[in-house]
Amino acid sequence: MNVRLALFALLLLPYTLLQAQTRAGESARATPPYLGFDRNDYPGDATLKILHQTFSYAGYWLNNPPGEKTNTWIGHRAAVEAAGFGFLVLFNGRLYAELKSVANATRLGQSDAQQAATTARREGFPARTIIFLDQEQGGRMLPEQKAYIYAWVDGVREAGFRAGVYCSGMPAADDNNVVTAEDIRANSAGRDITFWVTNDACPPSPGCAFPARPPSPAASEVSFADVWQFAQSPKRKDVAGRCANYSRDGNCYPPALSSARLHVDVDATNSPDPSSGKSQERGQPSTLLR
Repeated sequence: MNVRLALFALLLLPYTLLQAQTRAGESARATPPYLGFDRNDYPGDATLKILHQTFSYAGYWLNNPPGEKTNTWIGHRAAVEAAGFGFLVLFNGRLYAELKSVANATRLGQSDAQQAATTARREGFPARTIIFLDQEQGGRMLPEQKAYIYAWVDGVREAGFRAGVYCSGMPAADDNNVVTAEDIRANSAGRDITFWVTNDACPPSPGCAFPARPPSPAASEVSFADVWQFAQSPKRKDVAGRCANYSRDGNCYPPALSSARLHVDVDATNSPDPSSGKSQERGQPSTLLR
C-alpha cells in the first residue's frame, strides 16, 4: 500500500509543481507595480482585450492631446472600463507661448480646471478621480507657468477632483540640471499633487519593455513619483538613444500588436487604477488614495 502511495505521489509531482508555478505567476501579476499604456489616439474597441493581456490601466484624454486637433478618447470610457482597465486621466495643459502674463496664466489655469472637471464628470469619472495636467515643457518653470499650474491644481481640487501633474523627471541639461517635477513640487506651497514623471533614458529605463514585474516608480530617479513613463513612441533619439527593443521605425509596440503598428508609451505604477477613475460601484480602492 505504501509503495503504491509513493508511486502515485511521484506521478502527481509534475502536476503539483505546475500548479505551484501557475499560482506563483498569478500572484506575481496580481501585485504591484503594474504596467500601463498611454497614447494620443484611442486604440479602438477591438484591440482593448488584446491590450489588457499586457496592461492594467490606460491613459484617457479629456481634451485634445498634444499636437492633435481632435480627441478620439471621448465617449469611450465605459468600453475601456468594461475591458478591465483602470485609468490615468489626462488634461493637456498650455504651452509657455500661450501664457501672456501671470494674471493671464492664472485665469487660463482656472478656466482650464473648470473644463477638465466638467469633461471628467460628463465622461462618468467619479469624484476624487486624479486628473493629471500634461506639462510638456521641462526645466525650471517660469512665473507664468507656475501661476497656470497652481491655479489649475486649485481649480480641479475645488471642483471635487484630485490633481496630478505629468512632467519631466529628468535633469534639464540646458537649465542647470533642474528636474521639472522637483521644481513644481518645491514651489507648490504644500499643495497635494500626484506626480507622473517621464524618464525614458537607459538607464534607469528598461527601454521598450513589458516586464512581468515592472519597475517601481521610484526607480525613475524621482523618489516621490507615483507613476513612471519609461518608454515613449517614437523613441527620443537624443534621450533614449541607448535604449533597446524599440522597433526599427523607432516606436514601441506591445506584444501581439506589432503587426498592427499600434504604438504606445509605457508606464509603471503601484496601482491598477492610478487615477482611481473606475466607477465607484465597480472599482477597487487605489493605493494612491491620500
